[in-house]
Amino acid sequence: MALFNPSRDQVRQFFFDTWSKFKQQSKLSDLEAIALQVMHMHPEYHAVLNASERYLEQAYFPEMGETNPFLHMSLHLSVLEQIAINQPFGIVSAYQSLQQKNADPHHAQHDLMDCLAETIWQAQRAQQPPDAEAYLACMQLKASR
Repeated sequence: MALFNPSRDQVRQFFFDTWSKFKQQSKLSDLEAIALQVMHMHPEYHAVLNASERYLEQAYFPEMGETNPFLHMSLHLSVLEQIAINQPFGIVSAYQSLQQKNADPHHAQHDLMDCLAETIWQAQRAQQPPDAEAYLACMQLKASR
């Protein structure tokens, strides 16, 4: 079974296309509807989404304090998909705890995204698959604080 592994440009084009479909009031797929929710949580990215020709190939440098809006929105989307199917098992419980603690679903998602980003970074650094147990442990730790 092959996993969907889009390129950087494909991911960006997905967000641009979804935003364009929203503005044209076109029908969205289920995934696009979730992505649109994420886009609405981040009005600071709307100017980027309105200028695909300018931002399709834009480089972002975290070491210079830059946030990659496409990576950020993709992490939101990943976390929301994981919550929808409770994979890894326990993410729904952690998310609910974080929502109660923060009284803010957006902030709760950011806590989970921090864990996901750390897990991915560690996997890339070790050249190993992501450690689901470490990911879940991070979520549970954040939820218990």
